[in-house]
Amino acid sequence: MKHKTFANSISILLIITIVLTFNFTSTAQSKTYTLDEAIDIAIANNKDITISVMNVKKAGAAVDEAFGYALPSVNLNGSFSHFLKKPKMPFPDFEALLTNATYSILFDEQVIPRDNNKFVPIENILQSFSQSNNFSTDITVTQTLFSSAVFKGIGASQIYYDLAKADLHSTVSKTVLSVQKTFYGVLFLKESLEITKASFENLKLNLKDTKALYNEGIVSEFDLLTVEVFVENMRPVVLDMENKLKTAKDGLKLVLGVDQGEEIDVIGSFTYQTYDISNEEGLIEEALKSNYDLQTLELKKQVDEAFVELDVSEYWPNVAAFGQYAFNGSSDDWKFNTYSSATIGLNFTINLWQGNRTSNAVQQSTITYQQTEEQVKQLKDYTLLNVKSKIQDLKTVQSIIDVQNKNVEVAERSYQIAKVRYKEGVGSQLELQTADLALKQARLNRIQSIYSYLTTRYELEQILGRTNPEYFSSFDKLDD
Repeated sequence: MKHKTFANSISILLIITIVLTFNFTSTAQSKTYTLDEAIDIAIANNKDITISVMNVKKAGAAVDEAFGYALPSVNLNGSFSHFLKKPKMPFPDFEALLTNATYSILFDEQVIPRDNNKFVPIENILQSFSQSNNFSTDITVTQTLFSSAVFKGIGASQIYYDLAKADLHSTVSKTVLSVQKTFYGVLFLKESLEITKASFENLKLNLKDTKALYNEGIVSEFDLLTVEVFVENMRPVVLDMENKLKTAKDGLKLVLGVDQGEEIDVIGSFTYQTYDISNEEGLIEEALKSNYDLQTLELKKQVDEAFVELDVSEYWPNVAAFGQYAFNGSSDDWKFNTYSSATIGLNFTINLWQGNRTSNAVQQSTITYQQTEEQVKQLKDYTLLNVKSKIQDLKTVQSIIDVQNKNVEVAERSYQIAKVRYKEGVGSQLELQTADLALKQARLNRIQSIYSYLTTRYELEQILGRTNPEYFSSFDKLDD
């Protein structure tokens, strides 16, 4: 008996452990996101942002490199060589020269009688003037005094860094907009599914009531069959809506950069608040000034202009000061004879002619600058048109949302009346189903309009450059 009780206790504990483990696993695999949480996750995981951050770091290194060209450069060189076979060169025979010089002195001083036969002929023989072991070391310090390319390069690199930062802001802004639209797309489908399910529940309740009335002989079999058909027709609509919601969630996972196997959900509400779009000219001016893509392209134009100046700087001279200290030595027996030297001076170079390479390079960079200038004009026209279009869309939606709120109230009241009339036997099944369909459509129309209003507002804010600065704060440390 005791063994049976112990076995039962073990079984109960095992079941509880399995249940708790399952619940924990399910909870761990499911994550519910608010809009702000979704944006933070997307910014942290987005690959385009990661690449843009790398570009900023790369541009920062380019700035430091450009400054490095203006700083002194120090080079240390050293070499050692050992001749396996010494080089030789033709040179007059020193021994013959010395012998002839000695006899000439002796003859001139009459130390011995002159005898010209003592003189030997002077011939060139191969001789070596090198020692077997040689080393040389030197240290050279160079300081640029004037170089237009160096000075222009510093300015160009700084503009390039600003361009990389602007491109990063533009990428973050587009990511935020993508999350906002996808997030509310999921929320819209959730609301639509709830509305559809509510209509489906109404149909099932109506079917239950109709069966009761049919059993009492109050309604005909035709009405009962009609309701059953409505119920079965609504069932695939609900399933289709559920599939669309799942697809939308998968799309949100992709935007967030999370694993597709993870179960996610969103929490939020469709809050309609009027957006001030009365000052259209002011909004257009703000967009032309603050739009992230325009700022990026304007900086690219400045970079292109800087490259024109860099190419032009090839016409200017370069002046640099240098100083060098050298220490050298040589020997045949590893006992080196050493010596040192020191030199200072100026180096002046100027391009007189390089086959028109400089002028052609200037022409190419100038055309690139002009192309970017045309792109800026084109983007400004597109931005202006886009702002006007979004403002008009918002005005249109604003004008119908209040009407749709009233339509929902009317449809709800109409459905209640039709329901009561049908139960009292004075209304028809067609009247009730028409009222239910009208209520469902009115609710869907309202939520669709609010969804369109919110996404259009977010698109307009992105065009205006009104992305929340907090989303850029995590990248401020890149300036350090």
